[in-house]
Amino acid sequence: MADEEQTGDAGELRHDRYVGGTDLTHWSTRLGRALARFVQRISNLLGPHGAFILILFFGALVAAFATFGAATVYDAVTENDGVAGLDKPILHAAVSIRSPWLNEVATLYTDVGGTVVMPIIAIAAILLLALRRKSWTPVIIIAGAAIGSLLMTIAGKDLIGRARPALVYAVPPYEHSPSFPSGHTLNATVIAGAIVYVLLLRENTRWKRALTIAVGALFAFTIGLSRMYLGHHWFTDVLAAWMLGLAWLALVITAHRLYLTAKSRGARAPDPTTEHDDGHHVHDDRES
Repeated sequence: MADEEQTGDAGELRHDRYVGGTDLTHWSTRLGRALARFVQRISNLLGPHGAFILILFFGALVAAFATFGAATVYDAVTENDGVAGLDKPILHAAVSIRSPWLNEVATLYTDVGGTVVMPIIAIAAILLLALRRKSWTPVIIIAGAAIGSLLMTIAGKDLIGRARPALVYAVPPYEHSPSFPSGHTLNATVIAGAIVYVLLLRENTRWKRALTIAVGALFAFTIGLSRMYLGHHWFTDVLAAWMLGLAWLALVITAHRLYLTAKSRGARAPDPTTEHDDGHHVHDDRES
């Protein structure tokens, strides 16, 4: 019985609804409550998981437009000065502190955020969390986040086609794909962030949550630093990747909150007041 309360639908409704003292199904703004009612209607037609996937699909379209917007802003910022404003000084500073042993360590570390290791980390996290919780939610969150990140990387590189720093400034092995945004940084930020979020849903102490967030943030931050240190990306490539990654994570988390809201309200049906729920009563049925 205790195991059933930790896994499946019961586990989601009992545990995933709160992060610390924050109720993820509570919407304090009028827009949030309107979105929750809209998603509830979609959930009635497609089911909660179907609604979740549909929201992520449209969220990916928004993320693609955000990537286009970032590309437009980048063009406007660098139109006059090119990369002279920030990128070249930071690249030269990175070159000045290099050493053979640090180059080797940075190369090994940056490969963790690459196209081989990051998918392995994502798949391992999906399998472990999905099987342990007997839920499709970790699959949808992590896989959806990763797919969106990959699409954003491809779209950004095709839109800008920006050249990487000259090979004379780079540490081998060299990379030749377009530079903007940093794919390693974007994918590390998104996948690590998605895993951190799924873990936070079941962590009951403040220090565990703080440690989990710190480890995920440090990983994404240092992967970005490694890309600049090795001369594989400009500073603005990495900065854009961090910003785009956080924006996409915010959309994924919002989609999950809407999914939880729809599922929580569906579990209380039939209730004639559900359609007009303003979200303020949600603490009443929390387990003490």
